Amino acid sequence: MPAWQVIGSDDRLELVGELRLADAPAIWRAMRAATREHAPRQIDVSKATAIDGAVMSLLSEVIRGCTCELVGATPAIAEVAHLYLGARQLPHPVHERAIARLGDATYRAVRAVGDVAAFTGDLAIALGATVRNRRAADWRSLPALIERAGIDGLPIVVLLNFLIGFVGAFQTTRYLQQFGANIYVADIVGISVTRELSPLITAIIISGRSGAAYAAELGTMRVSEEIDALRTMGIGPTAYLVLPRVIALAVVAPVLTLLGDITGVLGGLAVGKASLSLTATGFMNELRTIVVASDVWTGLVKSVAFGVAIALIGCRHGLSTRGAAAGVGRGTTATIVACLFSIVILDTLATMVFREFGL
Repeated sequence: MPAWQVIGSDDRLELVGELRLADAPAIWRAMRAATREHAPRQIDVSKATAIDGAVMSLLSEVIRGCTCELVGATPAIAEVAHLYLGARQLPHPVHERAIARLGDATYRAVRAVGDVAAFTGDLAIALGATVRNRRAADWRSLPALIERAGIDGLPIVVLLNFLIGFVGAFQTTRYLQQFGANIYVADIVGISVTRELSPLITAIIISGRSGAAYAAELGTMRVSEEIDALRTMGIGPTAYLVLPRVIALAVVAPVLTLLGDITGVLGGLAVGKASLSLTATGFMNELRTIVVASDVWTGLVKSVAFGVAIALIGCRHGLSTRGAAAGVGRGTTATIVACLFSIVILDTLATMVFREFGL
């Protein structure tokens, strides 16, 4: 007796058991015979324990020939169905009660915390492995990673920080002119750019470029089983892939932030010369009196933390990707959201700590 069954009725087609490639010809003949006289309105797969891609492809031909829907699919079968049938043919979502949704959300949150803890443990093990054996990490890729994250992103970092300094200064011109305090535009731009705006803007750009790129790259490697191939060869993916990316962003972020400080100040200087009748010498002299070294290095310290966080988040989401192209897309989107949230949280914590130390 076969391990599968195809049961047809007037408006329903039911698939039972394991439907595999080896039985595909017989399954196809059974489905065609069951739908020859009556086109089904529903195809029930609730009793199917497994359906592979070959049978799902045949099932898509049956669905295209009638106006029917797939019902009763388990999550695993629904994922295969999405690849072959599209989102419109997936089963309608079941309306769960509030307590069930709360339990599901709690389970996902606990699982996410567990994944973060596991990733942290893997990272600690990778650090130890790299200390013992420098070849455990792919250091040859480090220059290319620095170039992609730093040099390739330099134009947009410089442009946006210049515009931020320009706009910040331009917004204050009317009020400064009212009180004859034109020179203080240097104070406003210098403090805001070095302490907050340049680190934040640079980190946001890095998260959109490098963080998303890391998630997409490692996610693609995950779904194409390249990560599994590394493990098969005895290479730890965390040490080999993650550590070079973390170090690259830890190096690149403060350099880009420092260049952002300079261009942001130049944006303020452009407004001072054009709208407030200031000279470059007067602007820079006032800037030197108000901006001290701690204003600059506190922003650089925050930028290092931002870079490390962005790299870790992007790599973690990439390594935890499931599914095919849709999974890579979801991981990339989740990376951007998590990076922006982490940047704001880290900036808040750093500001509070620096304030406690009187910086």
